[in-house]
Amino acid sequence: MKVALMQPYFFPYLGYFQLIAASDIFVLHDDVQYIKGGWVNRNRILLNGESRLITLPVQKDSHELPILARSYVQGDPSYKDIANLIKQAYYKAPCFQQAFTLINGILLYQNKNIAHFNANLIRSIANYLGIKSKILTSSELEKDNLLSGESRVLDICKRLGASNYLNPQGGQSLYDTSTFREAGIDLHFLFMRPVPYPQRTANFVPYLSIIDVLMELEPAAIQRYLTEFDLVSDTLGGQLS
Repeated sequence: MKVALMQPYFFPYLGYFQLIAASDIFVLHDDVQYIKGGWVNRNRILLNGESRLITLPVQKDSHELPILARSYVQGDPSYKDIANLIKQAYYKAPCFQQAFTLINGILLYQNKNIAHFNANLIRSIANYLGIKSKILTSSELEKDNLLSGESRVLDICKRLGASNYLNPQGGQSLYDTSTFREAGIDLHFLFMRPVPYPQRTANFVPYLSIIDVLMELEPAAIQRYLTEFDLVSDTLGGQLS
């Protein structure tokens, strides 16, 4: 049983969906503190050959509140502005029509609670890409809510019956392999391979929002890129078979 846990990001990059596809259960960590300046309410697209930030404004509230208790600004013109910017950037892309229909529908989602909005976004794209992994939210799970950090992740993994926990490569400084092993869980880090997909620019721009991939490739082609990663089990380079 392979489990992964990530905050619900706003149109996250391809590696995020690789992590979902590599998991049996993917948990959207929606009941942890919302951090301003992260990827929960913004991401990057390609406009005129350069990276361009797209952002949804968040209602002002206590910075201590979890993602689940925060909301995007209702009725803000940014939803339409983002749709128009995406149209401007990608109207000549080979998969524009079907991808824009998907993305525009996501932006029109009525529930502006960040956790619900982003969960719908991620599930909609995962379904479009044919990803079969089960996607849950941490707020719906029975767990010890007094725990935090690595202990919280371990508790969730145990309750879900995980034998393997998958995390992006950036988590190597956050989690200890031996701690997970003592709990009977193998820890693995997903390294996205530097395999450029077709992009209408002279120099490939990596790590953009999944929007860029959706515009350039059909779902069947994207599925092949979903496997372009390595799962490293420790800092010495062991891999999950």
